Amino acid sequence: MRYRRADVTGGACFFTVNLAERKRTLLVDHVDTLRQVVRMVKAKHPFRIDAMVILPDHLHAVCTLPVGDWDYPTRWMLIKAGFSRRLPAGERRDRSRMTKGERGMATAILGALDSG
Repeated sequence: MRYRRADVTGGACFFTVNLAERKRTLLVDHVDTLRQVVRMVKAKHPFRIDAMVILPDHLHAVCTLPVGDWDYPTRWMLIKAGFSRRLPAGERRDRSRMTKGERGMATAILGALDSG
């Protein structure tokens, strides 16, 4: 799969992260874990959360990275992996996710916003 990556230096980007099993409520059930992981990632890979909404099965976020740094894929990978690893196993995973060692979260980058 090929992804389009926006690279608006100093801009903000809107993200949606959703659970593979949309009927689960892991994000609100484990919101403290999610917050802890986000803080840990921000400490090593700084970024600003301009806005974030956490719903039972998905979240929306508008984030701004430091000028000259547009490596949001690493940040989201670390957030998703850190959160997933701290959850008890139990979700249904298809063969593809198991082969890749993935848990049930996906990220969609919906657009970059010019900060100017």
